Amino acid sequence: MTSCVLAYSGGLDTSVILGWLQDEGYEVHCAYVDLGQPCEDREAILKKAHDCGAKSARIVDAREELCRDFAFPRAAVAGEV
Repeated sequence: MTSCVLAYSGGLDTSVILGWLQDEGYEVHCAYVDLGQPCEDREAILKKAHDCGAKSARIVDAREELCRDFAFPRAAVAGEV
């Protein structure tokens, strides 16, 4: 079985795509990328991915990289730092 990784938010769109990928014969591994967005129950999102049939689901904490590699360099270019 072919595997794929789905950037999974837990919303309707990515949950439907998860099912479609499975119907197409893929073993789906879900990744939720944490960029520091508020008000989301990350554990509930992982549970939903598993409940929808994902082979695995994990949280990727990218907050530090977002700030270090994108937000701060962009602010420096704009003269705001």
